[in-house]
Amino acid sequence: MAKPVTVTDDDFEQQVLQSDIPVVVDFWAPWCGPCRVIAPILEELAKEYDGKVKVAKVNTDDHQRWMSKFGIMAIPTMIFFKNGKEINRIVGAGPKRMLKEAFDAAVAE
Repeated sequence: MAKPVTVTDDDFEQQVLQSDIPVVVDFWAPWCGPCRVIAPILEELAKEYDGKVKVAKVNTDDHQRWMSKFGIMAIPTMIFFKNGKEINRIVGAGPKRMLKEAFDAAVAE
């Protein structure tokens, strides 16, 4: 079963930008309530989209280089990447239906 992968500043490029499938990166922090709300949803979607979309998590308390590079001002922020380019961004927690639509769009694009 696919699970979200933990990504650091050091392996972000390899895990995300060089991935051959779309990647959604969840920029989060342990103290963030909305981040904890969407975590189980992202785990479900990681299983549902196994092999189609990779779910990556960046703890912004520990790894800030890419957070600042992408101008993230609030968490949770989920950025969808395909072929190393940003194709979508969701700021804040939302219902599973909304996230699923974004996953579907990433696969279809």
